[in-house]
Amino acid sequence: MAMAYIEPAPIKDKENPLESMMSRFDAAARMLGISDEMYDILKVPARQVIVGLPVTMDNGAIRVFEGYRVIHSNILGPAKGGIRLDPGVNLDEVRALAAWMTWKCAVVDIPYGGAKGGIACNPREMSAGEIERLIRQYTVAMLDVIGPDRDIPAPDMGTGPREMAWIVDEYSKSKGMTINNVVTGKPLVLGGSLGRTEATGRGVTVAALSAMDKLRMNPYRATAAIQGFGNVGSFAAELLHERGVTVVAISDISGGYYNPKGIDITAAMSYRNANNGTLDGFSGAEKITNEELLSLAVDVLVPAAKEDVITDENAGSIQAKMIVEGANGPTSASADEIINSKGILVVPDILANAGGVTVSYFEWVQNRIGYKWTLDRINRRADRVMKDAFDRVFETSQRFQVPMRLAAYIVAIDKVASTYKYRGGY
Repeated sequence: MAMAYIEPAPIKDKENPLESMMSRFDAAARMLGISDEMYDILKVPARQVIVGLPVTMDNGAIRVFEGYRVIHSNILGPAKGGIRLDPGVNLDEVRALAAWMTWKCAVVDIPYGGAKGGIACNPREMSAGEIERLIRQYTVAMLDVIGPDRDIPAPDMGTGPREMAWIVDEYSKSKGMTINNVVTGKPLVLGGSLGRTEATGRGVTVAALSAMDKLRMNPYRATAAIQGFGNVGSFAAELLHERGVTVVAISDISGGYYNPKGIDITAAMSYRNANNGTLDGFSGAEKITNEELLSLAVDVLVPAAKEDVITDENAGSIQAKMIVEGANGPTSASADEIINSKGILVVPDILANAGGVTVSYFEWVQNRIGYKWTLDRINRRADRVMKDAFDRVFETSQRFQVPMRLAAYIVAIDKVASTYKYRGGY
């Protein structure tokens, strides 16, 4: 079973995701002492678009869907962000995701602003033909919004290379020529990049190894537990194992699997791929719960499944020396203080899972120059970007005496605010 890359997203607050993102933004802004004027500039999205999308369904009926595209910032370059298909998509969620993408691109120092898009629909209840007509309608509605020098969509929840190919086709027809750099996350034959599928898991690995270096931890004597064995978790497990780390526990929706001597990650990935994408029944380890996995006495804990798995209720039982967030907002705000008080180093999601958008940037660059890089070159350059970003955030955390999460926001906001100041014009 092929694992599709999905651009990670921040914690999805059940009441208001925009407020969730803004709480961390506010703390970093206070630390930087930015002016009220600059605060307002950074807070308000540059552009918000809502469209109605009439689509002929397979039964002949016409149904109108609501679509969104928010460009939070394009001061650093064209906006970048995925398109998600989900029944719960709303403007506040898309605004939060767009702002988060601004900070994420700034943290890894790539020349993108932040954007996000979404269509309120349930793709699981739609045929491939209905989804194609919907995506093409969305593309036509956004022709004056998206573009390789303006706003570059990518896959997200409910979308993948197939949907990106449809966007390329529809956009190219409107321009009378093939323009494949209007999106990233495309199939390889349409200009997609090598290394993109495993990019987020690889970035998590680089972040983990960088943190281990700071803690003077020998990878060949270290243990790790990976919660979540999808695209991000499985590649992170495989790459950590290759670097000498003993992965003693993995998990997915079927539960956790623990082997103190180390799990055969290659065998686990092969089993999952042959077992409808699940580890259910995997015999290479003892069965435990996902909650038990989080409290194992390991050196590295990688939550790579979903948001809010580490909360104020279980944070006190975590024994890992470091947490590297491969998932989207796996640590709730209420757990942060407990984790920090225990002296656990946390590499936040805004940094740890930025390997995906980094290779998305590489895909766009390759499309622009009309030349494909080798996988080795992509990996070397992506590793360097992640390592440099980690070092910047770690140095900032030391200078301001704050946790890595807050330091990542400080790095990002300072970059964007400084760019506004230099450009002026307002």
